[in-house]
Amino acid sequence: MGIKSRKEREKEQKRRLILNAAKKLFSEKGFSKATMEEIAKEAEFSPGTLYLYFKNKDELDASLSVEILEFLSDKLHEVVENQELDPLQKLYALKEKVFEVYNYDPDLLVSLFHLKTRKTFQHLTRKLVERIDTLSRDALKTLAKIFDEGINKGVFIEKHPNELADIFWSIYSGVVLWEDSKKFLNEDKNFIMETLETAIDIFIKGVLK
Repeated sequence: MGIKSRKEREKEQKRRLILNAAKKLFSEKGFSKATMEEIAKEAEFSPGTLYLYFKNKDELDASLSVEILEFLSDKLHEVVENQELDPLQKLYALKEKVFEVYNYDPDLLVSLFHLKTRKTFQHLTRKLVERIDTLSRDALKTLAKIFDEGINKGVFIEKHPNELADIFWSIYSGVVLWEDSKKFLNEDKNFIMETLETAIDIFIKGVLK
């Protein structure tokens, strides 16, 4: 392995340690209360080292969001590319995949949905904004393919596929954010999965002809 390759690997390892530390503190203390200094301490780096990799806390949060977006994108493609499923079966498979994404890391998913509602993009690098935008567009485009196939086969109502994809995404993000916010009032009342399942089942019935 060359010197350049080794340095790149070491750099990625440090970046991963910082992201893991940020993820831990965001989960424990919340995004607003966690500081860059605390994250640096958790990762066992100096604050100066931290700022070599991430210029601010928003960039750290957004980088974590990229991870969950990449995972989501992979799961959506698994559904769309499964030739053994008909359009309705793909919708039910889609439901299972978004459950899987939520269970993969609820905090990261909530952070992603908050990121899309916060005015933080002005604090991010252009490269990071473009990556988030590309992954988000890919997710909606992939969703739309499922609805387009169902419409063309006469299974789903004749609405624009992009419109149906937007509605599905709104249901997913809306239920997760709403139910997550209710946990602050009572941690014992966590009905995200039950509510999400009901909401998606009602949506599926609504798109069928």
